[in-house]
Amino acid sequence: MKHSTAARALRPAVALVAVCFLVLGLFLALPAHDAFALTTDRTTAKSNEDGGKSVIGGDPTRLSWEGTVGADETVSSITLEFPADCRLADDAYVKVQEIIMDDPARPVHDESIVYTEELTPESLTLEFANGLRANNKVIVQVYGFILPAVSGDYAIGVSYVDGTGASHDLGDSPAISAVAITTTQRIVNWLSEQEWVQAWNSVKFLNIFLNPLWIVASIPNLFFGWLRSIGLVLLGFPLAIPVGLGISFLRMSKLRVLRFISSIYVNVIRGTPLFLQIYIAWFGLPLLGIKPPDYALGFLVLAMNSSAYLAEIFRAGIQSIHKGQFEAASSLGMNGAQTMFFVIIPQTIRRVLPTMTSEFILLFKDTSLLAAVGVFEMMNFAKISVNVSGNMTPYVVAAGYYLLVTLPLIRAISVFERKLAASDGRETPSDSKKKGKGDDKDEGSGENTAPQTKRVGLFKTIAPLSAVDAQPSPGITPEQHDSQ
Repeated sequence: MKHSTAARALRPAVALVAVCFLVLGLFLALPAHDAFALTTDRTTAKSNEDGGKSVIGGDPTRLSWEGTVGADETVSSITLEFPADCRLADDAYVKVQEIIMDDPARPVHDESIVYTEELTPESLTLEFANGLRANNKVIVQVYGFILPAVSGDYAIGVSYVDGTGASHDLGDSPAISAVAITTTQRIVNWLSEQEWVQAWNSVKFLNIFLNPLWIVASIPNLFFGWLRSIGLVLLGFPLAIPVGLGISFLRMSKLRVLRFISSIYVNVIRGTPLFLQIYIAWFGLPLLGIKPPDYALGFLVLAMNSSAYLAEIFRAGIQSIHKGQFEAASSLGMNGAQTMFFVIIPQTIRRVLPTMTSEFILLFKDTSLLAAVGVFEMMNFAKISVNVSGNMTPYVVAAGYYLLVTLPLIRAISVFERKLAASDGRETPSDSKKKGKGDDKDEGSGENTAPQTKRVGLFKTIAPLSAVDAQPSPGITPEQHDSQ
């Protein structure tokens, strides 16, 4: 009984061994598969989009195919089959290089290879007089190659003939992605044909800094970077406002320890370059095992930097409020917190709003420093476009994008300051220039010159006493004046 049980337990193992021997026998019985003497490494097309990285169909580009000859093999010819609807420019030509890999660490490019070519819109056939040597690489480049003007992935068919005369089909190479021509590229192509553009670009300065072709190409390319820069400052600045306000309270605290800590923070941040702060955050935090996303770290660094400046702005604004405001709030039964948040801070914000707007403008321009650590904001987009084009025009376009934000804000600051000065009964220098002698008011005209109260938020501000109000009335002693 025990023997029969053991035999049944061994049956699955015996069956598995039998199946393995059967598979091995079938594998040995199959004919050997010939290894290819040539393999495809990659197939690429150079970007032909002005200001971008895309391959646009319908415009000439450079097609490149790279392959490797196997060990102890030779190749006598190579044929590249192009996708349907491909075309060749009038000045299309072929360039072939053999890369000698005797020392893989130091490959040698040999352009003296002898070959004959047959180039048509359908295919390219290369016949090598001495054949391609074993273990070497070959690069075939077709200049003036035009992919179909329809978005899609296009593969190149590859076949070859080895040293024995046998033909082999390698199938399709890795596909090349192409996009249909964009509106921007159509405009660029149209401008490139205009005589006035050619005359304009004939002037070296205008060609380098104000090239119309690169202006048109850079505007849509930099637009997304511009939006990212705005997003960084719109996230960082609102975060900096409450942090800066809290630090300003610490700076005015009665506790020396809090004043000391907040003073160190403000002085260190304001006393070191933002560029250095960015580098410390980007390359120092990873050493501690902290690696936040680039954009999150970017607006946090901007917020920390701006909070130090806003702290001093708020502190100066709060301390500029007349102490009579505190006394008036206290007489209404308010405690210190209520006085600060409902009376002092609304007036402070009204006074420091122009300065805060200036800080916002500075912070927006400082987003360009993040390009140094690889954050893809507008300056990084412009730098890539300059590297692609070899032209400085994308930087000029970037300057225009910055001015789209900064100039309206600067104008808004001027208008607000004039309105603020008018509400306080003061004149800005521009207003005093506009005012003529005929507009001067005669003293003693009977016009009421008593100081007016002005409403800010929920409470009225108390205007300071004039010099006349501060003097006792005739026939009244100073003691009686004070009592009144």
